[in-house]
Amino acid sequence: MPYVNIKITREGATQKQKAQLIKGATDLLVDVLGKNPATTVVVIDEVETDNWGVAGETITVRRKAGK
Repeated sequence: MPYVNIKITREGATQKQKAQLIKGATDLLVDVLGKNPATTVVVIDEVETDNWGVAGETITVRRKAGK
C-alpha cells in the first residue's frame, strides 16, 4: 500500500489542483511501479508560509521581498 505525502505552502491551491495532484501521484505509481490505485494513499499537507523556511528565511519573508 503506497503512501505519498505532498507538502505545499498554503497559498491558494484550489480543490481542482489538489485533485489533480492526487490523481497524478496515483497514476505515476500505477504506471511506474504497477501499484494498485485502490490501495494507494495520497495526503496533501498545506503548511502556513510562516512555518516553511528556505535559506534561513520564512516563505512569508521571501514572498514579501520578491524572492
